Amino acid sequence: MTEQSPLEHGSARATLAVSTVIFTLRRDDTSGRKTLWLPLVRRTREPHLGLWALPGGWLPADEELAAAAARTLRETTDLSPRYLEQLYTFGDIDRSPGLRVVSVVYWALVRSEVAERAFVGENVRWFAADRLPPLAFDHNRIVEYALWRLRTKVEYARIAHAFLGDTFTLAQLRGVHEAVLQKALDPANFRRSIEASGSLISTDQYVAGARHRPARLYRYDDRAAAHDPPGPAV
Repeated sequence: MTEQSPLEHGSARATLAVSTVIFTLRRDDTSGRKTLWLPLVRRTREPHLGLWALPGGWLPADEELAAAAARTLRETTDLSPRYLEQLYTFGDIDRSPGLRVVSVVYWALVRSEVAERAFVGENVRWFAADRLPPLAFDHNRIVEYALWRLRTKVEYARIAHAFLGDTFTLAQLRGVHEAVLQKALDPANFRRSIEASGSLISTDQYVAGARHRPARLYRYDDRAAAHDPPGPAV
């Protein structure tokens, strides 16, 4: 959370805050495989001084929720995702010492090349989403919930699309699914499943410079994606 003082609402001292979970795919130095990563910021004041936390801050009285989420993310990481979706509201009474804080959490997915342009420093760092240290407040629980939502929705076109360019090969698409689900998928079964979904359109383009038979490029059918449940999209 930011350094500004929270808005106090009467004697109850309850306030609203916004936080953002933003996922990207990066290659793990240990395994060599792509895995989910997210940026965290180090807290520079109590409570939880020195612990890592999700980017976020207090909600000003004159700012819309989504705008506040985008602003705090931009201020801490210099990231400006093209899409932010509201994930969930966390409001347990004891989630913040001495103050009742209700956090509206957003989530977003960004492509690897966009994530590489994010600000990093002593107090901003990327972490593997499945190997997080103890975080401030209930942020470990928030990330676990975001991961569960992502993994249960990755089969929808708009989810995997957020990690890819406008065109892609089936192998690249399968790689996204494998990275999110953390398991290998049979190429033939994956192809049959994707083709049966009707969510892709085959283009007349192929991967340039391939040594063997070049792979065909596909793009998402926006008409199919329109029937997906709400989710991060670019």
